[in-house]
Amino acid sequence: MVQVRPIKTNADYEAALARAGTLMDAEPNTSEADELDVLATLIEAYEDKHFPMDLPDPVDAIKFHIEQQGLSRKDLEPLIGSRARVAEVLNRRRGLSLAMVRRLNAELGIPAEVLIQERTRAPRHARNSGRRVASIRNRA
Repeated sequence: MVQVRPIKTNADYEAALARAGTLMDAEPNTSEADELDVLATLIEAYEDKHFPMDLPDPVDAIKFHIEQQGLSRKDLEPLIGSRARVAEVLNRRRGLSLAMVRRLNAELGIPAEVLIQERTRAPRHARNSGRRVASIRNRA
């Protein structure tokens, strides 16, 4: 096992990413897998500090989740209300109620902290884009 060091600089970060890349195929319960786990924790901490991400817009999060789960607007009706109510929410003309937030969180798995934010009008070019973040921990 290579000696793992704290990530203090961008060069340290790049080296940690490179090393983690070489360990991606490590067998579970090996020293290499343990090293990858430690590196993933260090990389995540460095990224959280140096590359903070804002929470996504609530409407964009809903659209992303229904797309990822192969759902339609009709599938949102039990969670949000009538077809017209779904359209109002997705077109940013109506905010989410607490009951809607609870149902969307429970049924679609959208974090409540994302859904309770002030709704914003996303720039036209960003309205249909969803940011996908890959995590080293989700390699399995």
